Amino acid sequence: MSDGVPPVCLYLTALNPTDAVTHGLLPAAARLGMPMVILTDQPEAHRAAYAGHAHPPSAVEPVDVRDPGAVATRVLALAGSPAALFSNSDHLQATTALAAELLDLPHKEWRAAQRCKNKFLTRHTLAAAGLDTVACVEIGPSDDVTEVAGELPFPAVVKPTEGVASEDVLLVRDRSELVTEVARIRARRGSCTLIAEEYLAGELHTYDTLGDGERLHHFGSWRTSLGEPPSFIESGRDWVPSLPEPVERDLRAQLSALEVGFGACHTEFVIQGDRARLIEVNYRLIGDTMDLICAELLEVDLFAEVIRLHLGRPLSAGLPVPSTVDRHARIRYVAAEQAGRFTEAPPTSSAELPDGIRLGHRRLRALGVTAALHGTNRDYLGVVHAIGPGPEAVGAAIEDFVAANQWSVTA
Repeated sequence: MSDGVPPVCLYLTALNPTDAVTHGLLPAAARLGMPMVILTDQPEAHRAAYAGHAHPPSAVEPVDVRDPGAVATRVLALAGSPAALFSNSDHLQATTALAAELLDLPHKEWRAAQRCKNKFLTRHTLAAAGLDTVACVEIGPSDDVTEVAGELPFPAVVKPTEGVASEDVLLVRDRSELVTEVARIRARRGSCTLIAEEYLAGELHTYDTLGDGERLHHFGSWRTSLGEPPSFIESGRDWVPSLPEPVERDLRAQLSALEVGFGACHTEFVIQGDRARLIEVNYRLIGDTMDLICAELLEVDLFAEVIRLHLGRPLSAGLPVPSTVDRHARIRYVAAEQAGRFTEAPPTSSAELPDGIRLGHRRLRALGVTAALHGTNRDYLGVVHAIGPGPEAVGAAIEDFVAANQWSVTA
């Protein structure tokens, strides 16, 4: 057994350090009295991230987290009785589910995780179930784009088949633009498989759920605002306490077809009439600090609930129903507009304002860091959120805070 690894503990697979783990799952594990071990292929980054942390992991162990066999054998080598093995990484859901299955631990269905992760499989599964058909083509590394996309309607969206964070997700108006953007993506990413699909117009929403394999609980939805095309960077979100019944019924049918039903899931979709047209399904908690904000808004220990599910426990009784929450929330992301060095920003903070409004700001990039401009959420410098009695009040609080502060990037 490795030094510092308790005989019974939680195991979490991770790539780079994230706020969800640092500020969410690690403190939640401590509240539950469960030691946590981080399994990662970036051990030094994690050890640095938890230096001085109030609730650090018991150990950070190096392993090839993309290999389920390597993960399972590493766990067995470290401790004979793991209580749970799970992940909050988009990239590691199927791998971790397979490793947990090898260890006879509660887990997501690995096929469902892969169907969600691979966007072409998502489209194929929903079409085969007769639930939704979106025109799409897969573009392999050596495929001729013009030939493959011969029947594709435009405008269209091109993106990596297994991408995240809106990286290299672009709107293209015609076949010529598609060819150009595919060439640019290949130049940046090297050999990769892409998907090009018809553009689904409509209001963009989220549908966030927790499941224990028997029951699926909807704990929140947000309406998402986007910046200017051709990229799809999110600029803000507004709490939506309820969705039209036909839309929610459609969502649940599509998630059922994908076999989503265990742990946390974050679904993005647009509303077209009474239909929910899925954009993507991320089989983990909502990201970009929204998980922390959801926990604050709902006044529920969301991260502890995720851990309990992976311990094999049923959904807790009394989880809040969004339509009964008597508070509103709004989020605004502050993003860099140019490449350069991050030189000025307000600190991470929270404040209680008059009229029952709670305002928070989290800095998402360290001062002094120099970064390129990505056209994705990697450009975020900070996130400002407010929770209060109504949309007008929380919106005004956010605008006042943004107007009174500076986020500066120097070229």
